[in-house]
Amino acid sequence: MSKHEPCDIVLEGGGVKGTGLVGALQQLADAGYQPQRVAGTSAGAIVGSLLAAGMSPDDMVATMQQLDYAKFQDEGFIDKLGLPGKVTSLVFEKGVYEGKYLQSWLAAQLEGLGVRTFADLKLTDAWAQELPPEQRYKLVVIVSDVSRGRLVRLPWDYASYGLDPDEQLVAHAVRASMSIPFFYEPVTLKGNYLVDGGLLSNFPVAIFDDHTPWPTFGIKLSAKADALTKMNPVTNPLQYAMAILSTATNAHDAMHIDDPCTQMRTIFVDTFDIKATDFAISKADQARLLESGQKYAKAFLKTWDFAKYKNTCEKK
Repeated sequence: MSKHEPCDIVLEGGGVKGTGLVGALQQLADAGYQPQRVAGTSAGAIVGSLLAAGMSPDDMVATMQQLDYAKFQDEGFIDKLGLPGKVTSLVFEKGVYEGKYLQSWLAAQLEGLGVRTFADLKLTDAWAQELPPEQRYKLVVIVSDVSRGRLVRLPWDYASYGLDPDEQLVAHAVRASMSIPFFYEPVTLKGNYLVDGGLLSNFPVAIFDDHTPWPTFGIKLSAKADALTKMNPVTNPLQYAMAILSTATNAHDAMHIDDPCTQMRTIFVDTFDIKATDFAISKADQARLLESGQKYAKAFLKTWDFAKYKNTCEKK
């Protein structure tokens, strides 16, 4: 195939497992695919924002190898008072960890790439003029608005809050998307509470299904055989909360994963039962995730046939 083949990419969320996404993106880049639009939830939004801003997957590997994931568990003064402090944070701040470190780290990475607001990610290519004006952006961040009880696609849906998308910070939208309920404090937007997009959809693979003449690839952080079948341990209140989140996510995304056409265009990356919130993840496990992403994407590309996909799956 020719170099610089266009595609769109949808990245599943998965906390520290996001390194697996980067490994898969390396293989897509090596095969000549050039993303036009990227959508992501939580960790997928972090990786997706860097990709949309122009960071190469190889540079992402170097960046993440230097990242201290433990700093993502940034505690406020109250949180440092032990269990009573964390309970107080849950009651009054609706989450244990602040999330400020992640936002500031991501903002610095994006600014180094010349990106601050969504105006810096506008699509100006001729093909994009066929899209609705609010959708002419390289990045879509998936967020759950629990105040309104709805899925939010940023920057597409900023207008519903009376906001100009071009003036909104990309790092702020991503911070909202990775706000795991109870684990991180939620983000507020016009008085509404925004949390992890995975609460409503962790893998919105159909988001770019329009009339563009190139494929959308999904990258999912689970082996195909157990994509939605793993048991959720429930031995304490936090695990119970996480099990509720997982159940809500799977109930929505199961409709997509069970679709043979979704499976045809999705790279399923084995993540070895590594937990999304394992911020003490070892360098060895990070390397395993990276290699797994590379391995499964390489295998996927060996059998990928866009013509077959279009004949089988595209509506006439």
